[in-house]
Amino acid sequence: MHKKEKVDFVISKLEELYTDPSIPLKHNDSYTLLIAVLLSAQCTDKKVNEVTPALFQLADNPQDMMSYHPEMIRRIIRPCGLSPSKSKAIHRLSQILVEEYDSIVPNSFKDLEKLPGVGHKTASVVMSQAFNIPAFPVDTHIHRLSYRWGLSTGKNVTITELDCKKVFPKNIWNKLHIQMIYFGREYCPARKHDPIICPICSVIGRKTLFK
Repeated sequence: MHKKEKVDFVISKLEELYTDPSIPLKHNDSYTLLIAVLLSAQCTDKKVNEVTPALFQLADNPQDMMSYHPEMIRRIIRPCGLSPSKSKAIHRLSQILVEEYDSIVPNSFKDLEKLPGVGHKTASVVMSQAFNIPAFPVDTHIHRLSYRWGLSTGKNVTITELDCKKVFPKNIWNKLHIQMIYFGREYCPARKHDPIICPICSVIGRKTLFK
């Protein structure tokens, strides 16, 4: 099995298991997605989805959100962790969206990454999932799988993103990164992972992917 065949196998297996994967974070539009992704830093998607209904009931648009003191926001998002900094970021970025972007979430990496609390990974998720612009957000699952499958050295998420973009077709990035997240959770976890029964690791393995 050559390199291309192995990459094709990963793509086909993920497509077989997750034909139409839903976006893990519940949201209504680009703004609520942006807030949800910001909250997901060092927090599980499950916990974020438990917290955001109350937050979005309070305010689901930048105009309303900026009208509340960060402390009010912090009380709601506390279960997500890092609530002091996240609440301030949510409040300030909402102000910026109102004052500089007519309350509209920008659809460019440059503008998104200028917003408080928004790094490259968060911007990538918003670009891909809200605007359908090709991006390859790398979370802990994708970083782990990419190393196990020999797609990347695993040195850091920046290198992992670049390596994944090299081997996977650009037109499937947006869907594929979600498929990888689900696969990582279900079949290829960080702990108690059995490569012998893993649907992908059992076939390709790290040492064989680029032979």
